[in-house]
Amino acid sequence: MTSRPATAAELAGMIRDAHDRRTRLRVIARGTWQGCTAAVAPDAAVLDVSGLSGIIEYVPGDLTLTARAGTTVAEVDAATSAHGQWCPLLPWGGDEGTLGATFATATHGPCSVSLGAPRDLAIGMEFVDGTGALIRAGGRVVKNVAGFDLTRLLVGSWGTLGVITELSVRLRARPTVDETWSVAIEAGGGARARLEEFRRGPLAPLAMMEFEGRTLVRLGGNAAFVAASREIVKTLGAADPCDTRIWMRLRQRDPKPRGPLASSALGDPLSTRVKKQFDPRHILNPGIMGEAYA
Repeated sequence: MTSRPATAAELAGMIRDAHDRRTRLRVIARGTWQGCTAAVAPDAAVLDVSGLSGIIEYVPGDLTLTARAGTTVAEVDAATSAHGQWCPLLPWGGDEGTLGATFATATHGPCSVSLGAPRDLAIGMEFVDGTGALIRAGGRVVKNVAGFDLTRLLVGSWGTLGVITELSVRLRARPTVDETWSVAIEAGGGARARLEEFRRGPLAPLAMMEFEGRTLVRLGGNAAFVAASREIVKTLGAADPCDTRIWMRLRQRDPKPRGPLASSALGDPLSTRVKKQFDPRHILNPGIMGEAYA
């Protein structure tokens, strides 16, 4: 059986009913990451939240955007690109996944070190806990920090503490220059040490990763900044320019979430108490953390 709520209030009613009946629920949206985690209890009813979609508020001057959790990353990118902005989540698997899934799994994209991981970009959210209570945490502006720790608690909880219905995120200015280089790092001569120094330094790249024996380096910023970064890259080894779309291809060929998921995440005393507070009957995604659900 699959339930598809159209509003947050409708979702809250469904979860309240499931809580009262002790019905286990498997929460999904677009389903692009199904099969990438431990199995949810086989008797769980499917709760499809993909219908909770759409951008609610976008304030370019504040670099903030609020959208329902079923909104895709691609939709956010399309809305913000016209204003020279982006929400640099770049989750593994591509941009057809939803905001809710990206934040619920705390999936880190290739630019997370330089531009922020989901916990850094979330400034507020609305969610429904395992009792059916609709809860708001944080706000829609960066300076509003009320409930900020609660927002961070839900990011990376994999839908086990609550079902995210709405998210407010901070945006970044898109770099005026965005280019990628493929570098054959020289053996010896301190090139690896210089690479690490570059990664941590004031001219650090947007992203860096190993690919087919070479190092992909993505540079971004204004023209002067990128020019200075490029000169460092060329000292590390033979460097060739690449189409920046290679990052999308790499994300699409490895479609699995990259957030924290420890098999014992719900086993320590503190996590057990937190879980009991938000989902006392353990109906939300039971088993997804690898814990026993019988």
